[in-house]
Amino acid sequence: MDNFYLDNPELKFHLTHPLMKKIVALKERDFKDKDNYDYAPIDFEDAMDSYQKVLEIVGDICANIVGPNAEGVDQEGPVHDKNGVTYAKGTQENLDALIKAGLMGITLPREFEGLNFPIVPYTMAADIVSRADAGFVNIWGLQDCAETIHEFASDEQKTKYLPRVSRGETMAMDLTEPDAGSDLQRVMLKANYNEQEDQWYLNGVKRFITNGDGDISLVLARSEDGTVDGRGLSMFIYDKASKGVTVRRIEHKMGIIGSPTCELVFKNAKAELVGDRKLGLIKYVMSLMNGARLGIAAQSVGIAEAAYREALTYAEEREQFGKPIIQFPAVYEILTTMKAKLDACRSLLYETARFVDIYKTYTHIAEERTLEKEERNEMKKYQKLADIYTPLAKGISSELCNQMAYDSLQIHGGSGFMKDYPIERIYRDARITSIYEGTTQLQVVAAIRGVTAGGYLKQINEYENSEIKPELQNYRRMLVGMTEEYEDAVDKINNIGDSEFTDFHARRLVEMAGNIIMGYLLILDTERDHNYWKSTEVFLKVARGENKGKAEFIRYSNVNDLGKFKKE
Repeated sequence: MDNFYLDNPELKFHLTHPLMKKIVALKERDFKDKDNYDYAPIDFEDAMDSYQKVLEIVGDICANIVGPNAEGVDQEGPVHDKNGVTYAKGTQENLDALIKAGLMGITLPREFEGLNFPIVPYTMAADIVSRADAGFVNIWGLQDCAETIHEFASDEQKTKYLPRVSRGETMAMDLTEPDAGSDLQRVMLKANYNEQEDQWYLNGVKRFITNGDGDISLVLARSEDGTVDGRGLSMFIYDKASKGVTVRRIEHKMGIIGSPTCELVFKNAKAELVGDRKLGLIKYVMSLMNGARLGIAAQSVGIAEAAYREALTYAEEREQFGKPIIQFPAVYEILTTMKAKLDACRSLLYETARFVDIYKTYTHIAEERTLEKEERNEMKKYQKLADIYTPLAKGISSELCNQMAYDSLQIHGGSGFMKDYPIERIYRDARITSIYEGTTQLQVVAAIRGVTAGGYLKQINEYENSEIKPELQNYRRMLVGMTEEYEDAVDKINNIGDSEFTDFHARRLVEMAGNIIMGYLLILDTERDHNYWKSTEVFLKVARGENKGKAEFIRYSNVNDLGKFKKE
């Protein structure tokens, strides 16, 4: 039988990264759960064995249930009925299989019936599910919302809701509204508190809500009268069992059709306040969105994997002019570049996941005991890295995902434009990744601080100082040159000190930093496994050309040039 984990050695390679020893030790609190739970690991090797066994189960279900159901789900889609939303038959089969296998609540502590897995193996599961069906991961992957409850809700709320997620109930995050998309400060869904009943009620409309009819929802609402900005917003839990919300419609979308995107009407819907009032957007949604953005990065990598494999298979089987088309330079160059970029963005994804793992785990440990000075410093270090790497990973992975879907369809030629081949669906599914959970342009806004404040450069210098084999030194020299170009570009932007000029070049600067970081990550991958040398060499040649073009654009531009690009 096929298996989407076992047929992809890159996943196991990243799972066995040296930093995993630290991550597992922190997550397992030195394996204290072994005395209370028979499925808790007794040591590092036991934990890694558990991760691999679970990922094998995910790989089996995705290869033999989720993947085969994908085309049928895309054709059937969810149905809006009197009960709200009914999933397509294949979607329900997928969900039932993953629930039966115990693959909900993967990262939640065992006291809430979760598996207590780090974010890295959970992200790998999302990567695998996305390869099978990008739309379905938007239902299964929303279990990540439970992390926000785990991090910020009361003990009573955790006990009430988290075991339900582990048992298979689905989630949603109800943030956007007709007049509040990217600008969530404009959210106007009203939250009223009834003192006599000690109860919050929600009224208003939410739009573009993924899996909007989920069992448990996190809702951003305006709790403070007379406010119009983010300081008047709070976070709430809405339980579908309490009624009060109706699905007005399911949106008709280009892609990810199996995932119901809903418009919701709240009418005196009972809800529970999460944490403190007024921190809904400022604190809780920011944390929620960072988790979601890492999830979209994983989804993007999974889609890119699917696109690459479809292109490779087609190129090997399709013959023109008496030979398989993979033998033509125009085709094998595309495929080789696709593989290099796939390896690069996957390395960025898991580097980001490792940073998030360490930072988040220290955050939870800090609730249990006072951190030592060294631990506090480590938490701050990895929090800063997680903050600048998350938008970088989401922005770059989603853009590469779209590019790879395009290239894969191009290799298919006219056949790829037909629904006879999976790439037609994959191409449509890919398009949303650079839009939702913050467009690429918004990821750049978040990431540019890592450029101007020197966060990326500091980490690049750390990579540069890593020990590598003599045969890899030439690759490092290429990256040193790229880094010098990048520093010159950043210095020019900082010296000019014009915010609009910085914004104008922000994407170029962020992509330059991303190319250098991915280049170093590939070198370090090659240090561990020589099989990465080809992707490293190809990626660096492509990335160096891209960075030179961006550097030239910045070098010869000035503030006066902005007017040439503005609409008169």
